[in-house]
Amino acid sequence: MFYADGIRAVSADRVIAEAGVSKVTFYRHFPTKDALVVAWLSAVAAAERAAVDAVRAVHPDDAGAVLRGYAEGLGAESCRPGFRGCPFINAAAEYADPDHPVRAVVAEHRRWMVGTAADLLADLGLLDPVGAAEELVVLRDGAMVAGYVGGAERAAAVAATLRHAGAAVVAAHRGPGTAPAA
Repeated sequence: MFYADGIRAVSADRVIAEAGVSKVTFYRHFPTKDALVVAWLSAVAAAERAAVDAVRAVHPDDAGAVLRGYAEGLGAESCRPGFRGCPFINAAAEYADPDHPVRAVVAEHRRWMVGTAADLLADLGLLDPVGAAEELVVLRDGAMVAGYVGGAERAAAVAATLRHAGAAVVAAHRGPGTAPAA
């Protein structure tokens, strides 16, 4: 419901009614609606980490394949029916206070994304893997917007554009005389 309708638009009473639990039960597990939002975003982050780990398991020694697999998955995900953009960006937009616990989950997830990308890019021998990772995360954000406004028929184009732009970022951060990634 938070993703489909927006966090602020979904009341705790609505969550309680949809879940079919009592208020006492709800508030025993989640003292506030914001605590539930933190738990929800944490679960979304865990799912994304698991998806990346699954691609890494298939390609343990091929960082380029992992990055390409992520781009493919993101292209498909961002163009599926019901996609409303990045849940973390959406949550950040609804919680303006950078010190709010929801924003802490958002910041932690973004640190993970940059760190994971930087690790993969370091494996490719980039001179500035963190700088390149920051650029790839910005491209990811743009791809999610493109998928959201473009719809399902644009999935392949979004994935291809993300792969192409990502390859340009990688090439720009390679050292002189470094062989391109496969």
